[in-house]
Amino acid sequence: MSYWHTFFFGIYPYIALSIFLLGSLVRFEREQYTWKSQSSQLLYTGTMRWGNIFFHVGIIGLFFGHLVGLLTPVAVWDALGVPHSFKQGLAMTAGGIMGSLCLLGLGMLLYRRITNARIRAVTSTGDKVLLVWILLTLLLGLSSIFVSAGHMDGHEMVKLMTWAQYIITFNGKAAEQIVDVSIIFKLHMFMGMTLFILFPFTRLVHVWSGFASLGYLGRAWQLVRQR
Repeated sequence: MSYWHTFFFGIYPYIALSIFLLGSLVRFEREQYTWKSQSSQLLYTGTMRWGNIFFHVGIIGLFFGHLVGLLTPVAVWDALGVPHSFKQGLAMTAGGIMGSLCLLGLGMLLYRRITNARIRAVTSTGDKVLLVWILLTLLLGLSSIFVSAGHMDGHEMVKLMTWAQYIITFNGKAAEQIVDVSIIFKLHMFMGMTLFILFPFTRLVHVWSGFASLGYLGRAWQLVRQR
């Protein structure tokens, strides 16, 4: 196991998570006026509505799919009697559907941003880097489906699950679990972890507000009295 493998898959995840959490907190504390999605809908709607829907449905599905798929202990799936091969097939199918939706939506939004002069003029360097990074991460994730199709026994998937669970439980042997997995998986994981580093410095911070808005569901009714 090389030094670089140990760094990127044993140390880098903690660097990414630290910047993600602390960076978000600092930005919320110091730059609240920049905490927004920076929507360009007022400039030109075009394909935004459907592109926006496809992109968000896809990326939210991918997020929770990764969350449940990677962090649910293998013992839980075994106790439920779910074969590893079935879970891998389910992950490939769901990931393919959500990933394709996300890619379609992202393509529509990118086309709109590139072809419209007004929107192109207000697109920052950070926006460009973020969009390209998400696109590459997404393409690598979709490419991993074809790699997974070559070994449907689920063994490779269990390695990735074990790595993720070792990371969140601070097990120092996390990097060892994925030494021999495909380079496609490793590149996808690196790109995904780096998104957490980019998060506090881009418009992605508005995701926190999306989750926080769930708190409104439990708020008391607002009383409005007539004069």
